[in-house]
Amino acid sequence: MAKKAKKTESELVVDLRGRPMGTLDAFWDAVTEPCGLPDWFGRNVDAWRDTIQTRGISEVVDSYDVLVVHVDKQGIFAGRNSEARDLRSAFAGRQSRLVVHEPS
Repeated sequence: MAKKAKKTESELVVDLRGRPMGTLDAFWDAVTEPCGLPDWFGRNVDAWRDTIQTRGISEVVDSYDVLVVHVDKQGIFAGRNSEARDLRSAFAGRQSRLVVHEPS
């Protein structure tokens, strides 16, 4: 019996390391272009969750199986920032990952 080919997931990798992320607005500014977010994107965590989990908002994100965003552990991603905690929770699930790196 022939073996079935294993499907390889395609990943959209957005590397934001080295970019200052002092506010959520800075994060939205940084992901807008590489993720193909439309002008009408809500720039809030609920809209982001819809984009990366429910899909149907960005053709770019939708064309990949998984979205991986890399950020430095600085600004909103350092410490106990409640906005960043909400944003991190949006990445829960099989279709998206947020990777927070220690600054080099």
